[in-house]
Amino acid sequence: MEIERKFRISRLPDLTDCSFHALEQAYLNRDPVIRIRKEDDSYYMTYKGKGLLVREEYNLPLNRESYYHLLSKADGKIIRKTRYLIPYGRHTIELDIFSSPQEGLMIAEVEFESQEEANAFEPPEWFLEDVTSDTAYHNANLSR
Repeated sequence: MEIERKFRISRLPDLTDCSFHALEQAYLNRDPVIRIRKEDDSYYMTYKGKGLLVREEYNLPLNRESYYHLLSKADGKIIRKTRYLIPYGRHTIELDIFSSPQEGLMIAEVEFESQEEANAFEPPEWFLEDVTSDTAYHNANLSR
């Protein structure tokens, strides 16, 4: 189960000491969501159930050959982004900075252990509005 909130951001924080990952992902299906992802040198397929704040999520490992075979069958654009991992209290903010064709888009995601914890979360001042319920910011829709 994934419990996650998404936010637009107003400005970049200091990323000097933050670790990061290069992500590439594409969608094989949108309902239900079936995504393939390359994260640095790791590959996997993800199933995501329905929902906005709370939804099922299962990851299955892939090898490089399987990833590139499935990538050729993807529906829509390939999403490429750099994900920075920013410590914030008990949480880690995952800040995604998108490359073309979503160049300039920046979305912060925070995962939680419970809905109550998610609802009580106080974001940092560099966050803008909460877009958790706005499906336009779901990566599956951004790939269209």
